[in-house]
Amino acid sequence: MPISICDNCGSSYLWHWEEAFYKFGFNDGDGQVETWQVETWQVESVLSKAGYLVQSYTWGLHNTVITSIQKDGVEYIPSNTSKHNHGYDAPRQYLPEAIIQLLDDAFNNDDE
Repeated sequence: MPISICDNCGSSYLWHWEEAFYKFGFNDGDGQVETWQVETWQVESVLSKAGYLVQSYTWGLHNTVITSIQKDGVEYIPSNTSKHNHGYDAPRQYLPEAIIQLLDDAFNNDDE
């Protein structure tokens, strides 16, 4: 699981890639003030390097969430997951296995 360093207190911060899809991920921006966007961008970067077009949405004072993942004209976030209700469903329930595996491999997500 990835570890970041908190800019505010200097302590280690463990996170999961799934938090980049949750409205309240990364402690809703409270624990990692100003740095939670970095983790979302790290997830976006992995997807982009694999050839996906990724879009995200900064949800006010909440988390920046990934709202679209496309490749070859195919959208991989279901259309019934809009930016207004997106962020509450677990991405493992709606993302294709290939994307889940890509992110698990990139972030060594071993369910610790």
